Amino acid sequence: MRSKIRAALALVVLALLAGCAGKDFVRPNSDSFKLGRSTYSEVLGQMGAPRQTGEALQNEKTVKIVTYVYASTGGEPLEAGVTPARALSYYFHDDVLVGQEFLSSFKSDHSNFDDTKAASVVKGKTRRSEALAMLGKPTATFIYPMVKQTSGEAIGYSYASTRGGLFSGFKFFSKSLRIAFDEQDVVSEVVYSSSGNK
Repeated sequence: MRSKIRAALALVVLALLAGCAGKDFVRPNSDSFKLGRSTYSEVLGQMGAPRQTGEALQNEKTVKIVTYVYASTGGEPLEAGVTPARALSYYFHDDVLVGQEFLSSFKSDHSNFDDTKAASVVKGKTRRSEALAMLGKPTATFIYPMVKQTSGEAIGYSYASTRGGLFSGFKFFSKSLRIAFDEQDVVSEVVYSSSGNK
């Protein structure tokens, strides 16, 4: 599921070569849309038409996905040599928002996080407040069916970068951390993944 947003970013960076890099957007405030309450039409009414749409099966439920992406060779990246890009995905079940995920390699709104702290988040022990104190404000939030029905909510952190060019070759890197909580706000699941080369 999370590979969809990273794949969308990679496609947009490649589209820069053809002079097409998506439409720039501003990430809405975290309270603009509410999980379990905001609707598909409300999100698109504020955000406009997405660059990509799709569907996926999540915990045996069909989830609709809309993704907004943008990249600019003239933008200022967080890391030298990176083509700055940002992406924002919304996930819907029965046209109700069940997940939202943002990532960016622009310096102004980057989503990079300290992945060395992921090992300190312990299933059955770490509380939500402790996880937030360690990792900061999450860039993603999810509810069922994006998480198991036994979980209350999950938060996430994601970052991706693209380096190189057509002649030198592209290098893609991504990392993500998802933390689910039970009804007592204790960690019920921790999933960290990374791929590619910096």
